[in-house]
Amino acid sequence: MGDMNLNSDPSSCPSSPLSPSGVSPPLLESSSSSTLPFRNGVMSFMLSVSAEHLQRFKQLLVEENPRPGCTPLTWDQLKSARCGELVHLLTEYFPGQRAWEVARDIFAKMNQTELCLQTQRELNEILPNLEPEALSLRKRELTLEEDESDKIREYKARVMSEHSTLWDRTSWPGNNMDFFYQEPCREDTLLQCLLLPRKPQGRQPKTVVLQGDSGVGKTTIAKKVMQQWAENKFYAHKGWLAFYLHCQDMDRPEEQSFSELIACKLSGSPALASRILSHPEHLLLLLDGFEELTLTLIDRQEDLREDWSQKMPGSVLLTSLLSKRMLPDATIIVFLRFSLWKTVSPFLNSPSLITLMGFSAPERSRYFRSYFKNRRDADAALRFAMGNAVLFSMCRVPVICWLVCSCLKQQMERGSSLPRAFPNATAVFIHYLSSLLPTRVRHVVGETPQEQLKRLCSLAVEGMWKNQWVFSEMDLNLARLDERDIEVFLGVRVLRRAVAGGDLVAFAHPSFQEFFAALLFVLCFPQRLRNFQVLDHFRILQLLAHPGRRKNHLAGMALFLFGLLNDTCALAVEQLFGCKVSLGNKRKLLKVATMPPDGDPPTPHHGLPQLFYCLHEIREEVFVGQILHDHRKSLLVISKIRDLQVSAFCLKFCRQLRELELTVAWAVAKATSLLPGPLPSPQPEGSERRSLWWQDFCSVFKTHESLEVLTVRDSVMDTEAVETLAAALRHPHCNLRKLIFKRVGSLVVSEGIIRVLVENQYLRHLEIQDTEVGCQVIDALCNTLKHPWCFLQFLRLEGCPFDPTNGAELTRSLKRNIHLKTLMLRRVSLERGEQCPPVLAPQLERLSLENCDLTPLSCGSLAFSLVSNQSLTHLSLAENALQDDGVKQLWNILGHFPSPLQRLVLRNCALTSECCQDIASALDKNKTLRSLDLGSNSLRDSGVVLLCQPLLNPDSGLQVLDIRSNELALRIRWPKHWSFSISPSNEYSGLISFRMDWLDLLSAQGSLKSLLQHHSLKALDYSEGNEAGGVPVHFRLLPSPDLRAPPQPDPAAPGPQRKRRRAPGRQAPAGRRPEEGAPPRGRPVRPRSFRKKKQSNGVDMTRRLEGPVVNKDVLKMVQDWTDEFCDQASGMV
Repeated sequence: MGDMNLNSDPSSCPSSPLSPSGVSPPLLESSSSSTLPFRNGVMSFMLSVSAEHLQRFKQLLVEENPRPGCTPLTWDQLKSARCGELVHLLTEYFPGQRAWEVARDIFAKMNQTELCLQTQRELNEILPNLEPEALSLRKRELTLEEDESDKIREYKARVMSEHSTLWDRTSWPGNNMDFFYQEPCREDTLLQCLLLPRKPQGRQPKTVVLQGDSGVGKTTIAKKVMQQWAENKFYAHKGWLAFYLHCQDMDRPEEQSFSELIACKLSGSPALASRILSHPEHLLLLLDGFEELTLTLIDRQEDLREDWSQKMPGSVLLTSLLSKRMLPDATIIVFLRFSLWKTVSPFLNSPSLITLMGFSAPERSRYFRSYFKNRRDADAALRFAMGNAVLFSMCRVPVICWLVCSCLKQQMERGSSLPRAFPNATAVFIHYLSSLLPTRVRHVVGETPQEQLKRLCSLAVEGMWKNQWVFSEMDLNLARLDERDIEVFLGVRVLRRAVAGGDLVAFAHPSFQEFFAALLFVLCFPQRLRNFQVLDHFRILQLLAHPGRRKNHLAGMALFLFGLLNDTCALAVEQLFGCKVSLGNKRKLLKVATMPPDGDPPTPHHGLPQLFYCLHEIREEVFVGQILHDHRKSLLVISKIRDLQVSAFCLKFCRQLRELELTVAWAVAKATSLLPGPLPSPQPEGSERRSLWWQDFCSVFKTHESLEVLTVRDSVMDTEAVETLAAALRHPHCNLRKLIFKRVGSLVVSEGIIRVLVENQYLRHLEIQDTEVGCQVIDALCNTLKHPWCFLQFLRLEGCPFDPTNGAELTRSLKRNIHLKTLMLRRVSLERGEQCPPVLAPQLERLSLENCDLTPLSCGSLAFSLVSNQSLTHLSLAENALQDDGVKQLWNILGHFPSPLQRLVLRNCALTSECCQDIASALDKNKTLRSLDLGSNSLRDSGVVLLCQPLLNPDSGLQVLDIRSNELALRIRWPKHWSFSISPSNEYSGLISFRMDWLDLLSAQGSLKSLLQHHSLKALDYSEGNEAGGVPVHFRLLPSPDLRAPPQPDPAAPGPQRKRRRAPGRQAPAGRRPEEGAPPRGRPVRPRSFRKKKQSNGVDMTRRLEGPVVNKDVLKMVQDWTDEFCDQASGMV
């Protein structure tokens, strides 16, 4: 499925009496335009061809000969074709790769070398998946009678008439032309590229989805397509017949056929409708209004219909169209809100997705500067709006942008202070919506304004709980809204008709419904026992939830609720709406909405916890501090400017914060100029605010004494942002102990960050993973390690550039460092044709050199360093081709010299069974080694048998043995019903022997049995899978000497007897006190086991170096189980 992200291009609309400046609000469905590139459209480079060159391209294209039997292209077809339409003509008349070859040849004739190269590159990219020529057949011609053609002309005239009011714009101040159409080519580009053939097949999508928030321009795009089609400007060569279908056209109680529906569009011409539907390849259907749909889509394929002449329920008809069960050759464009994508997408067949994002930041700035006549006022309003990133982000919806400008201008004309009048975004809506209601609502005879307002709020909140945005007559009756109420709210544009002339109503914008729903919970009801509408625990959690990968449809309502509970906003509600308010729910929120100590993990739709946005909206420090007091861990993804401001505000109140995991997206790091072009740019004020918010964010490292861990992952920052962070980490009051960087930009790990190791006396742990670090930074790190004030104890470098020179310098640095205890290097090339000096410093206790291109020679050098080292307890040389000769020297040292080494990892070191005798000899003499990892080698069964011999020695200290993925023939088949009988061995004191019934050992020559008899072995891994393979099973080692075998089940025996419960205080009979942990007699002995597949998200160096945790009473075995056996065993625990 292809996808694009588009910014909208706003436009003005008919004047509104509410507009104080003569600039009317944009239509609620404002127009949109695109920004390039279209990532999945083929030949998108054609859009950059100049008008002059495009004309020359057309002239040369006429001279090209299409495939045999195909009518040549004519100049009439080409002369008015736009770039996107020209691509269509190319791919239709020159199918397959021939279209790219023709385009390349024409660009060559025009001496356009760069375009030739782009054409060839794209052809090479998509050639394996390019649609075969045989499938690119020309569609059948649709021949109409003269009277039918007349009816089509009448239909087009009616379409132009119906949609002509859409283009009746009110000019901008000074009678200038529509400001946002000074660049009409941008909107034109979107329209011509809606149906651009997509990669990788090079085929026009039959289903296109335009999705976006309410008000960003979906319906306007649909109507504009219809307008251009009626004017023969939209893909004129395709010969399409376009129909705009609102979902309410199909949402009717009576059944109807699709042909009847189309006939209605053609003024009742069933014969013409049938002729058109018989040629579905000529159909262009635009489906809109899904948010106003009340019927349920059908998910049973057998219920769908193919016959467009058959009467059927509206739900069946709509689902049949969406799924292409009906009219599969028709082209469909679907217009959806974001919230409906999950509902509709399962019924779509290979859709191409286009996202309309609304006003971009530069467009918002242009709107503000164009709305205000006075330049000083424009600057002040824009500066204020940008100072509240949440409010400014709302302005990406054109009608909200107008609403904000309108309210700001009114306050500025009164001489009011904007920060005092609007402490948050909610306050703007309070002022605007209250201005709609007084003259038309409050003067209803015999009724208080609060009663009518309460009914409106009740309608809104019931819709929010049900995720319902369109209301029927029944819904209105349940809310006790009569016809008089509806007419009043329709008149002031709080409500609107969902469909012209219909009975369904909706709020004029979804944000209005969210506001009034929240308002219900702050209104005071003196006649009730509790004078406010109580929010229960469940509803509060709903408001603040992160529903997985979906957006929370209650997020807007939650934001308004917290905003209304602000003391200033509550006072404004009383004054402007004339209603008493109650803050009873504020106390309820304080009890329920406490932030969980470990935070919520970020999701694709929630970079910050929803509660953070709500607390930022309430803006009351005491309240926020109480909510966040116990919050200890935050995982934040800062992908938007508003995320930065919100998180900077909230983190100040997380006084117990201990761990912070941070992702800073490119969009925030790149937030520079907001306004390219001739108008003065607000770049200085925009970048200044961003810098201030980032400074506020970083200040938590100075003020929060409990903050000890910072992880920065998948982030990009500029030099200024990095230096701000480094300065905060170097502050004397920063107590950070652990600093981790994972997959960050090359500028993030700077020399300034490295200086933190010296200037911060608390920092003990540094990790840099999968990050391009410059040589200067590596040199700075080496110099820092030699500094007497560097107290670093743990250093991990993974996937960073390294060379032997750096390795030598690192070795010298480590010799002068007395504090570093753990060094972990992975995927850093320590050898490139030269021997790397050993990096084993005397003070190191843990050393991991994984995948560092070590050779047998360097392994020998490292082994001799062990002779004099009396501190190293853990060593990993995994994923180095050490081979048998390299490890032989290592095992000789371990076998003949005393060493404190307890854990050794030689995973994937190209070892064979030839080295097993050396290992066995060393294990026989070495009594300190407790854990050995030999996985992913080629030891085979013969080598494992050799390893078993020293393990039978009672003095052997080895507790963990990992021999997974060693080409073993050993397999265990667990039957559906199994159990174990365990008893101590008589041969060796303390050894554990297993009698395993129904256990098959194949080609193991007793090796497993020998391993299981080893008295100190606590972990055995002999799975053959990769890092994610194998199933761990933990066997409880029972000390009872007389455990008997499990009795055979008696089919005739009754079911299990109910266990008797001993009375409280009553003791067991004398002589029958069982050992703790021993099972009752006569019952099967079953191992304590945890049956689940091991999970692995890459290599965890620290866990591998430390080895598995062992329990003195448990033997952990890991073997490959099939899913079937996992399922069987899971029922037996």
